[in-house]
Amino acid sequence: MQGVKAVTQERFNNFINGEWLGSAERVANINPSDTADVLGEYAQATAEQGRAAVAAAVTGQQAWQATGLEHRYKVLMAIGDELIARSEELGDQLSREEGKPIAEGRGEVYRSGQFFHYFAAEVLRQVGDTADSVRPGIEVETRREPMGTVVVITPWNFPMATAAWKIAPALAFGNSVVFKPANLVPASAVSLTEIISRQDLPPGTFNLVMGSGAEVGEALITSPDIDAITFTGSLQTGRHIAMAAAANLTKFQLEMGSKNALVVLDDADLDIAADCAVNGAFFGSGQKCTASSRLIVTAAVHDQFVEKVCERMAQLQLGHALDKTTQIGPVVDASQLAQNRKYLELATSEGAQLVCGGEIDDSKGFYMQPALFVNSTNDMTINRDEVFGPIACVIKVADYEQALAALNDTQYGLTAGIVTRSLQEATHFKRNAKTGCVMINLPTAGTDYHVPFGGRKSSSFGSREQGQYAVEFYTEIKTTYTRSA
Repeated sequence: MQGVKAVTQERFNNFINGEWLGSAERVANINPSDTADVLGEYAQATAEQGRAAVAAAVTGQQAWQATGLEHRYKVLMAIGDELIARSEELGDQLSREEGKPIAEGRGEVYRSGQFFHYFAAEVLRQVGDTADSVRPGIEVETRREPMGTVVVITPWNFPMATAAWKIAPALAFGNSVVFKPANLVPASAVSLTEIISRQDLPPGTFNLVMGSGAEVGEALITSPDIDAITFTGSLQTGRHIAMAAAANLTKFQLEMGSKNALVVLDDADLDIAADCAVNGAFFGSGQKCTASSRLIVTAAVHDQFVEKVCERMAQLQLGHALDKTTQIGPVVDASQLAQNRKYLELATSEGAQLVCGGEIDDSKGFYMQPALFVNSTNDMTINRDEVFGPIACVIKVADYEQALAALNDTQYGLTAGIVTRSLQEATHFKRNAKTGCVMINLPTAGTDYHVPFGGRKSSSFGSREQGQYAVEFYTEIKTTYTRSA
């Protein structure tokens, strides 16, 4: 199926202090399924515009913090309502610019609406605590107050959902937002901003600045006027943000790289194991921080497992994101495809054996068949680096103890999965996997919006995202002592 051709290239602007503002530089938003299809041209904010957005947010936050709880609740509910009502339309747009199949694109927008609904309810849950002082006649009260101005920096792989799970709690708890999306996926950011802009928010409460990290991103993270930074992206960029934030003692929250593993034991249901592996490793073209790129399998079931995975891979439909039969869309752009090609060659040079997939077609888009390697070891570069593509490597081990050791032998610690019928092994695994999320008889990819999400080691830093735990990042505690006159 061919994508919808853009007859004219529409132009889209940044949103600062309640106004849509252009800039001299623009970038084209290209459909990775069909590079002849351009969604539009998107303004690139300057450093000066970034600073203007921060100034507007500082002013807008004071008015938003003073707004009544029921008003805040209604604003977030309205945003969620519109996202859900338009999930088909906006999901197709998301798939067109990012490359994920339309079922996933529509589901992501629907889920984004659920984030706003969830945090709308959290607006009304703001309850403090009281205590008696150790000194007679004095009462103690603790309450949460907004952090202030929050910079939100999001990645390209979940352009709507990641933005929603950061922006919704920021607004719910009375903060203002300066939102910088990834430059590869500006259409979803503009659509979300248009929805938010129609709500009754004080000018400056929400701002969108699109552009490069080197210019506008740097202006935001180094600003002494912001109060918090929440970021999802690469480990390298996360470390840079941490250093910039530390200079101003700005609070920050980082979700970064991963090298997740799925463990398959002797007693596993191999059909479930193969389904978990294919879903977790290849859906979303492997472009998920929760993807299982390492498949750690005990020797007794190794060959059967590989055979079942290859059978399922042969049935996957690779194609245009807007084709309803597509299960695996293109990767996001030419540079990602080139990186995937590099890792295919590197894995082979290190001694791993490609047993299925790996074909690349860049004649009209950025297509790559999911690839499975065997005869890999945990010390190979392909099993150390975050590839972020549809490439998985099988690591053969003798038993559960070796499997657990291999799983934990990584600098990352986001998700881990195991397929087993043993309650004993599953219980031990969930207590000893050094990750923030553990999946038992499930793919490593796939999380719920009402519970905390995050990792350990180099995968994450700071408070958990999502659910009631989000309040830890977006608010600060104030303790008040009162003596009756």
